[in-house]
Amino acid sequence: MNGRAEAARTMKRHTAIWRRMRYLAVRFTRDREGIAATEFAVIVPIMLVLFFGVVEMSNGITAYRKVTIMAHTLSDLTSQSKSVQDSDLTNFFCAANGIMSPYVSGTCPSNAVTQSIVELWVNSSLQARVQWAKNSDGSTPLAAGTVVAIPTSLQVANTYIIYSTVIYTYVPTIGYVMNKSGVILNDYSYTRPRQSQCVLYDATTGSCPTS
Repeated sequence: MNGRAEAARTMKRHTAIWRRMRYLAVRFTRDREGIAATEFAVIVPIMLVLFFGVVEMSNGITAYRKVTIMAHTLSDLTSQSKSVQDSDLTNFFCAANGIMSPYVSGTCPSNAVTQSIVELWVNSSLQARVQWAKNSDGSTPLAAGTVVAIPTSLQVANTYIIYSTVIYTYVPTIGYVMNKSGVILNDYSYTRPRQSQCVLYDATTGSCPTS
C-alpha cells in the first residue's frame, strides 16, 4: 500500500514539474521583451557600415568629377591663349585649383593636387612629341621631345594639342569602408589651340616650333 502511495506521489510530482516546464516554455516563446534591443544591436553595425560606405563613395565620386572638370579647365584655358609665360600658367593652375574646393584649400596652387600642362606637336609620322610642359608643384615636367601616346582620333599630322593632367589623392574620413591611405584619382584632357596654330611658351619668336 505504501509503495503505491509513494509511486502516486512521485508521479504527481513529475506531472507538476512537467506542467511547470511546459508553462515556462510557452511563456518563453511568447515573451517579446528585449528582442527589439537584440535585433537593434545586431543590425546597427551593418547599417553604419552601409551608411558610411554610401557617404564615402558619394564623396569619392564627387571628388573624381571635380578632377575631371579641373583637367578640362586647364587645357581649355591654355588653348585660348596665343602665348603663355610661367605667371600665366600659375594663374591657370590656381583657377583650376578652386574647382577642388572644399577638398583642397590653402596655398595656390595647392601641393595636394598635381597639375600639368603640356603642348604636343604631332609630326608627319603621327607621333605626339612634347614641345613644352609645366607642372604645378614645381617638379620636373616631361622633357621636350618626349613621345606621348594620344588617341587615334587626334593623330593629325602637323597639328598641336594642349594636353593637361590632374592627379589627386582622396583620403576618406572613415577608413573602414575604403583604403585608409587614400584613393588616387586622375584624369586628363586634350584640346586644340583656338587663337593660333600653337600656344607659344616664353615666346621669343612668333612662329610655332615643329621639332
